[in-house]
Amino acid sequence: MEYRQLGNSGLKVSTITLGTMTFGGEGEFAKIGNAGVKEAKEIIDFALDKGVNLLDTANMYSAGRSEEIIGEILNGKRPNGLLISSKARMPVGNGINDEGFSRHHLIREVEKSLKRLRTDVIDIYYMHEWDGITPVEEMLETLDTLIKQGKIRYIGCSNFSGWHIMKSLHASKENGYQKFITQQIHYTLEAREAEYELLPIGADQGLGALIWSPLAGGLLSGKYTRDKKTQTGSRFANGWNEPPIRDFNRLWNIVDLLNIIAEEKQVPTAQVALAWILTRPSVSSLVIGARKLEQLEINISAADLQLTTDEIERLNKISQLPLIYPYWHQANFAKNRLGKADLALLEDHIKD
Repeated sequence: MEYRQLGNSGLKVSTITLGTMTFGGEGEFAKIGNAGVKEAKEIIDFALDKGVNLLDTANMYSAGRSEEIIGEILNGKRPNGLLISSKARMPVGNGINDEGFSRHHLIREVEKSLKRLRTDVIDIYYMHEWDGITPVEEMLETLDTLIKQGKIRYIGCSNFSGWHIMKSLHASKENGYQKFITQQIHYTLEAREAEYELLPIGADQGLGALIWSPLAGGLLSGKYTRDKKTQTGSRFANGWNEPPIRDFNRLWNIVDLLNIIAEEKQVPTAQVALAWILTRPSVSSLVIGARKLEQLEINISAADLQLTTDEIERLNKISQLPLIYPYWHQANFAKNRLGKADLALLEDHIKD
């Protein structure tokens, strides 16, 4: 297992993070998975044995049951320096203050998560989604206070746009608050929109990137093809429609090439899709969930798979998004004065 520095922090995380959205099976999350304590313990034990050092959860996963299951399994222990990340922001009740970045909501949710997890500290605490109502200063001051109280150690954001991140980083600098050291984002061969702003910001501002749903909900796992588009028991067959696919012909073209490369390398298709993401700028770790232990066993091995330069270029070409303005203009007229952050998006296009 490889370990990478998380942004500009001193924290190192394994290139595979164990996602726990499949734990619990409460409400809508039953469409994703319903691992109980016994099944979850097998998954956690296997991941730890393979060198994973980070568990990722959220206060809303199965209405808190995911956190409770982790707490029951670990029971206050952190084997091999295990790290835990959780999140807050999403609605967790019907009250008017049961969501968002307010000081009231964040402090309450941290306390609830700590209790469910049976721990005294959360290592990485993510703001799970943007809140355009609460001032970012209120959010950041609250998080800064929680860090000083020792209840959380690092902070990150998830599903923010570029200007949301930059506004937050500016507010941290202006007020002397702790700043985000990572973002958790959706990024796959099929969904490369993060290259427009989020990965360049990561390279420029020192934010690591943890990638959620790196197999596009299983669509890049090799189980789905043009002729076999769903499987009984899959999250899509169960009605879970995230992430959205806007061009299925493009998706199947990508899957076709993944299958070809996987056959050439004699490895599962999913490993090729995951290994490609680990070659991308600012990517620190892939958040891998599992409905079954067999899935995790296959996917976790992607951490050790090396793609050749030719394989990476073939995958880049078939999945490349068109440049939107002003990036096409920069590719044409600024190519001799581009920095590291610019190249996170433009390098592959300039090669063409």
